[in-house]
Amino acid sequence: MSHPPDLAEERGLWAQGYMRVAGLDEAGRGAWAGPVVAAAVILPPGLSDLAQLLAPVRDSKLLTPRRRELCYDLITTHALAYGAGFVSAEEIDRIGILPATRQAMLLAFESLPVPPDFLLIDALRLPQVPLPQRAFIKGDRDHLSIAAASIVAKVTRDRWMRALDERLPGYGLSRHKGYGTPEHLAALRALGPSAEHRHTFAPVRKVYEAQHA
Repeated sequence: MSHPPDLAEERGLWAQGYMRVAGLDEAGRGAWAGPVVAAAVILPPGLSDLAQLLAPVRDSKLLTPRRRELCYDLITTHALAYGAGFVSAEEIDRIGILPATRQAMLLAFESLPVPPDFLLIDALRLPQVPLPQRAFIKGDRDHLSIAAASIVAKVTRDRWMRALDERLPGYGLSRHKGYGTPEHLAALRALGPSAEHRHTFAPVRKVYEAQHA
């Protein structure tokens, strides 16, 4: 079992005077449908029992949907600030998934009600943001701010995909959230890709091409 994410990085930055450290992460980067969603979370530096209050928080991929929802409530209750950014499937097709992921992170950063002074980011850097920042591979497993952002991003996106399932019935979006599953592929072949599918992603493109050959 991996160790839980901790506040070591944040505490080091707080000690240096960076009091609004934002963790950033994304959800939906690999999905075939729906937006990529990023979140930014600033945890409060003055809360002595913060680690205990957020003890259940982990990388969102390690939690059940029910646990993610519970953690989302904990995070949004205790965070100093949080925000989310969406980039649509259409925009992903236009600019590519990596630029779209950075754009979603930038939107999440800009949506924060208080400005951060340092960024901790899962895997990526944001060169367009003139703030000190650090990128960590698997940062959502090690750093509590990033783990919190991973949960906010995932829960926010899952809720959006459940609502989309009501507008686009038949694809099973509320179950697989737009990711590649046998059920999703079968629905794609039966119904064809929708406007919310990422047509530049190979599995979607191949179904579209086969149906329009």
